[in-house]
Amino acid sequence: MTQPEIRHLLQHGQPGQPATVRGWIRTSRGNKNVLFVEVSDGSTIHTLQVVARPDDVAEETRKALTTGASVEATGTLVESMGKGQRLELQATDIRVLGPAAADQYPLQKKGHSLEFLREIAHLRPRTNTFGAVFRLRHAMAFAIHEFFNERGFYNVHTPIITGSDAEGAGAMFRVTTLDAQNPPLTEQGHVDFGQDFFGRSTNLTVSGQLEGELAALALGKIYTFGPTFRAENSNTTRHLAEFWMIEPEMAFYDLADNMDLAEAFLKHLVSKALERCPDDLQFLNDRYDNTLLERLRSVIAEPFQRLTYTEAIDILVQSGQKFEFPVSWGTDLQSEHERYLVEQHFGRPVILTNYPKDIKAFYMRQNDDGKTVAAMDVLFPGIGEIIGGSQREERPERLEQRMHEMSIEAENLWWYLETRRYGTVPHAGFGLGFERLMLFVTGMGNIRDVIPFPRFPGNAEF
Repeated sequence: MTQPEIRHLLQHGQPGQPATVRGWIRTSRGNKNVLFVEVSDGSTIHTLQVVARPDDVAEETRKALTTGASVEATGTLVESMGKGQRLELQATDIRVLGPAAADQYPLQKKGHSLEFLREIAHLRPRTNTFGAVFRLRHAMAFAIHEFFNERGFYNVHTPIITGSDAEGAGAMFRVTTLDAQNPPLTEQGHVDFGQDFFGRSTNLTVSGQLEGELAALALGKIYTFGPTFRAENSNTTRHLAEFWMIEPEMAFYDLADNMDLAEAFLKHLVSKALERCPDDLQFLNDRYDNTLLERLRSVIAEPFQRLTYTEAIDILVQSGQKFEFPVSWGTDLQSEHERYLVEQHFGRPVILTNYPKDIKAFYMRQNDDGKTVAAMDVLFPGIGEIIGGSQREERPERLEQRMHEMSIEAENLWWYLETRRYGTVPHAGFGLGFERLMLFVTGMGNIRDVIPFPRFPGNAEF
């Protein structure tokens, strides 16, 4: 049953070559002399035009050649008389594999809103937009594994179910087998998680970082690539309840090494998007964001700008801009601040370092000034922060002190602390939200449109 994909036929097919294609009808039209059927098989944003004489197609089949129906067409490739493609298929046989009722199929018309398409997530991959987005998503996932494999990293699968909160945020989904209506209680009246499946309170992970560090302190260089979860009741265009994270961790790396890797990583990914998905990117550029290709090329054109958080605050304060959120030393930068630095002040991606320790996580290495930590954020145009990372605190006494200051119970992370007592080394890592990368690469405006089945408050249908 294996046949060349439409992508392959359009690129390498020759006139006179016999071919069979299978796919879904995008449009169908004709008259008493000729039938034109546009077929897509998902391998490319382009369709293949199938041309047939009505006398060669049974009347029942002709009636079933409607938008959305799946077909198999066999014939010979010929030079196309129309504009837009080199070849078309002169069919001698067309079979309908699966009909689609013309009066019921939701994608009969073009130009559906993205909001409407989110309501039919089971069908939206059939549109040009989401075909392009999901092919790009595959290309980026492949490029991620390629980048790390070529540099001697090992892929580690960290747990999805965890008893720790790596970020200290508290917005986590609980995993339990206890009766929600009548859970067992302790003598103090609290839920007795000792009777739960794992014998303790557990949640869906917000990050694989802490477990990733354990592996890096044995294997040297590792990366994780898996789903993570946040139970924030947020309905913004930048938040999902389920999303994917790429988190490399490297033994014997310092902050400068971390920045070098992050910059090389992002440039690799953008380069591969441009190289491997030119047609999809051109479509998205023409359809949604006519600056997309220019912005992608600009990322790989020159080095990222590097400066400290303190230097960035000085720039923002002196900019004369009226920001919605006032900025001063010690405040967490908002997207508007990050985008000003990237898009207006420097005109290129920015890496900020050495943030105030009070706005960063407990595991970040404390600098000698007593006020900042060896953190870094990579800021991109149109997105703001796309990568967050740091050199990790490898000194056990400093780590325990910081955990105490932030009211993090050391007994729950005893295994993490032990790595600092047995052969500790300087090490660093960062996290890249896959969907934020996809927002940048595709030019889409809503994070719900760069993941096949988005999870957000009130939505888990598909």
